[in-house]
Amino acid sequence: MELFPFIEKADIQDIKIFQEEKLQELLQYLESNSPFYQKLFKENNIQISEIQTLEDLQKIPTTSKNDIQENNDDFFCIPQNKIVDYSTTSGTLGDPVTFGLSDKDLERLAYNEAISFACAGIQKGDVVQMITTIDKRFMAGLAYFLGLRKMGASVVRMGPGIPELQWDSIFRYQPKYLITVPSFLLKMIDYAEKHGIDYKNSSVYGAVCIGESIKNQDFTDNILSQKIKEKWNIQLFSTYASTEMSTAFTECEHQVGGHQHPELIITEILDDEGNAVKDGESGELTITTLGVEALPLLRFKTGDLVKAHYEPCQCGRSTMRLGPVVGRKQQMIKYKGTTLYPPAMNDILNDFEGILCYQIVIQSNEIGLDEIIIKLSTEREEERFEGEVRDHFRAKLRVSPKIEMVNFDILSKTVFNPNSRKPITFIDLR
Repeated sequence: MELFPFIEKADIQDIKIFQEEKLQELLQYLESNSPFYQKLFKENNIQISEIQTLEDLQKIPTTSKNDIQENNDDFFCIPQNKIVDYSTTSGTLGDPVTFGLSDKDLERLAYNEAISFACAGIQKGDVVQMITTIDKRFMAGLAYFLGLRKMGASVVRMGPGIPELQWDSIFRYQPKYLITVPSFLLKMIDYAEKHGIDYKNSSVYGAVCIGESIKNQDFTDNILSQKIKEKWNIQLFSTYASTEMSTAFTECEHQVGGHQHPELIITEILDDEGNAVKDGESGELTITTLGVEALPLLRFKTGDLVKAHYEPCQCGRSTMRLGPVVGRKQQMIKYKGTTLYPPAMNDILNDFEGILCYQIVIQSNEIGLDEIIIKLSTEREEERFEGEVRDHFRAKLRVSPKIEMVNFDILSKTVFNPNSRKPITFIDLR
């Protein structure tokens, strides 16, 4: 297969024409097969023949995860007997949202991950250790495996956790790359240092990092990334994806944002009124999937606030690149006149030596205002530590949250919940 698709290095106008042709195919498919979009087109008097350009997408209402949750079955475009895999993603209204994949969708998923991993430098014959779950209806773990298999890499399916077994596998099978939540790398480093493991001379060259940000908005390393690299000189590559998109945005070797795959997804960055933001401004990522058979999406609002970058990359790709996620739109916090998102607080907490784990809890107080509680487990016993954390928040973010010190054995069970695919460092109780 072609791991470096020609369309990604095509002229911007040629990419636009290509996507508009794919959009026509999608609209016809939805009008013929999707009960949800058939109803949406009818209720809004939309003639798909009038949607000719990417700009014409503005004529179609956006959809959200709530729409899928409330009308899950109506989004399916194929009968149940053509679904070969079921995946779920968390729902904003409580119950998980179900995504089914056809055989064709699994092929598309494998293609997406293969070209994404190739973007990060993984090649045929490389050994890659997956420190991620592949079960529990987790689409990403399955996608990683299928993509690596398709590109001809060797896969070590370790699953998450247990640093001892991870190191045993690394020295046994000599992987060049890891796929992992980046904060777990710090746990692996800590275990190696305490047990005399020569991790700096391992086979690992780099890690594809999922679930947590490792970059600032200017693409410099954030605190988490800096702490990893201070100890272990490996390459860290960002990747951003979601179950709804069935598509990944992964960094190339120049590490200046995740590259769009124009044959798989159309992207819009919208403001609160649903209009396209100006270049250089952040807004809500809104996506239209291309080539999905079972549950395609049209103008789906992801809830993630991002900034797009359009200048050509040194790698030769001319595709749009996504910067680090600023925050989840629904997780915006208004605290005493200051607007905050969890990633900014994560950076501060990751900057502290001695914090074993933490959890940020947001709740409404008795008068309806947002209240921030930081639960911490620490190996430091000084009474002034709590004050140091609070002072650091005040200096960096101009807020002074409530700090609660919690025993590690208690807090770690909620942060590293075995039923969760990544650490639960943020809880919204509003």
